[in-house]
Amino acid sequence: MGAVTDDEVIRKRLLIDGDGAGDDRRINLLVKSFIKWCNSGSQEEGYSQYQRMLSTLSQCEFSMGKTLLVYDMNLREMENYEKIYKEIECSIAGAHEKIAECKKQILQAKRIRKNRQEYDALAKVIQRHPDRHETLKELEALGKELEHLSHIKESVEDKLELRRKQFHVLLSTIHELQQTLENDEKLSEVEEAQETSMETDPKP
Repeated sequence: MGAVTDDEVIRKRLLIDGDGAGDDRRINLLVKSFIKWCNSGSQEEGYSQYQRMLSTLSQCEFSMGKTLLVYDMNLREMENYEKIYKEIECSIAGAHEKIAECKKQILQAKRIRKNRQEYDALAKVIQRHPDRHETLKELEALGKELEHLSHIKESVEDKLELRRKQFHVLLSTIHELQQTLENDEKLSEVEEAQETSMETDPKP
């Protein structure tokens, strides 16, 4: 309430004193002229005071009109400033929104860059390894080679078994031959002994 009263006092002061060009002095002069006009003794003096009052009133009216124009201009300026202030606030809000959007875009760009780096690293790892088609071909070739080696192993094992049997037969034959030789040797010894015995016995 006090602020409103102060505004009214200032407004009335401006209406009375205008822009400080002596309006207050003119009103005092008008009051003095009016008092002199009321106390004037002659018609000529009264007319002179009357003209002086009209002139002072005209000056006061002109000053008041100018003050009102300045007041209206100030109001329009205030409205314009408020409009500009609102536009600035809207611009600031828009700038904040753009900044927030730019921050989101920067974060998204960082994520995309990170993913791209991870993809590149993974692609390099994949490139160092053969693809699936080549791996299958190598596995197929290794399978065929393993099958071939298995056949060779079976063939070698068969030959080894055959050689083992042949060696066993050979050993048996050698053993039988040795036994035969021993028997023949024993038989020879017996025959020699008999011949010797017959030679040493006297004839009848």
